[in-house]
Amino acid sequence: MQTKILKKYLNKNFWNNKTVLITGINGFIGGNLAKQLIDLGAKIIGISNKRNKNKFLIYEGIANKIKFHHLDIKDFKKLSNTINKYTINICIHLAAQVDVNIAKHRPHETFESNIRGTYNLLEILRKHKHIRSIIVASSDKAYGEYNISDLPYKETYDLRPLYPYDVSKASADLIAKSYASNLFNLPIIITRFANIFGPGQLNFTALIPDCILANLNYRKFVPRGNGKNRRDFLYVDDVCDLYACLAFNLYKNKNLKGEIFNAGTKTGYSVDEIINKICTIMNNDKLYYKIKKQFANKKTVGEIQHQFMTFDKLYKYFKWKPEFNIEKSLGHTITWYKNFLKTINYKSFLK
Repeated sequence: MQTKILKKYLNKNFWNNKTVLITGINGFIGGNLAKQLIDLGAKIIGISNKRNKNKFLIYEGIANKIKFHHLDIKDFKKLSNTINKYTINICIHLAAQVDVNIAKHRPHETFESNIRGTYNLLEILRKHKHIRSIIVASSDKAYGEYNISDLPYKETYDLRPLYPYDVSKASADLIAKSYASNLFNLPIIITRFANIFGPGQLNFTALIPDCILANLNYRKFVPRGNGKNRRDFLYVDDVCDLYACLAFNLYKNKNLKGEIFNAGTKTGYSVDEIINKICTIMNNDKLYYKIKKQFANKKTVGEIQHQFMTFDKLYKYFKWKPEFNIEKSLGHTITWYKNFLKTINYKSFLK
C-alpha cells in the first residue's frame, strides 16, 4: 500500500479551482475521474458526443457539478469554440470509440473518432497558454500482437498494431508524440493502460459487467472466444488515482512531456479465470459451467490474443503502484451494480 506522504498529487491546495477539461466525460473512467477531482476542488469541463449526461453522473450526484458540453470532437469548429470559452489548466483526453467489436465492423467511424478527434483537440490546446498538463489516454492495444513470452509489454516496445481499434490508438499516440516534440512543446503524457473495470461501466458488452449482469439474470452471457485469451485488468479507482498523479507531476515538471507510461498489475488472467472469479464471488457455479461449455470450438477473430502490463516505470518515477487486487475490486464492482440497478431500471438501457 502507498502511504499518504507519497500522494502529494491529491492535495486539495493544488486542485482547488484548477480548470480541468475531461473529454469523454460520459464514459465510466471520465465519470469516476470527475467525481474524484470535484471532491478535490477542481472545476470540471466535460465534453461528450452524447446529448444527455449519463446515468452514472446522475446516480453519483455529480451531474450538476460539471459544465457539460454536448459535441463531437471530430467537429473542429464546435470543439474550438467550446474550449476557447475557458482557461484550461489540465486536460485528460479520454474521448474515443472504445468498443473493439464496433471497430471491427465500423473501422472508419473508429479512425475518425480516435485519430481526428485527437489531433483536433491538441491543435486547439496548442494555442492555450495556460495549459500545463495534457494526458492522452492510449491503450495497451496500441502495441499490437506480441508473443506471450515477450509479455508484459514495455514502453520501449515498437507499436505493431493490425486491427482497427489498435491502429487508431497507435496513430493517436504518434500524433500526441508529435505535439509533445520540441517543435510544439505541448506538455503531454501518453498512457497505455490495461483493461479497466469498475463502478459506472455502463457498456454492458464489456466482459466484466456482461458477466456480472448475467449472474444477476439481466443478460445472457455469450462468450466471443474460447476463454483462453489473457488480459490484464486495472480497477477504475487505481486508474483515477494514477491520472491525478500524472496530471499533477506533469504540471509541476514540464520535462516529463513526451513520456509514455504503461499501467497494469503484472498479471494476466484468462477470460475463463475472470468469469470463474465473478461466478465464485456470486455463488453461481452453475452459470460458470454453462458458460465454460460454450467456449468449445470458439475462436476470437480480429483481436489480440494475450496482453498484460507492468507498472515498473511508474514506480520508478513516482513510486506509484495499483492498490486493489482483482478479487477485492471485483467484489466492490458487483456490490455497486447491485445497488445501481435497484435505483436505475435496466430496461432504460435497452431503449
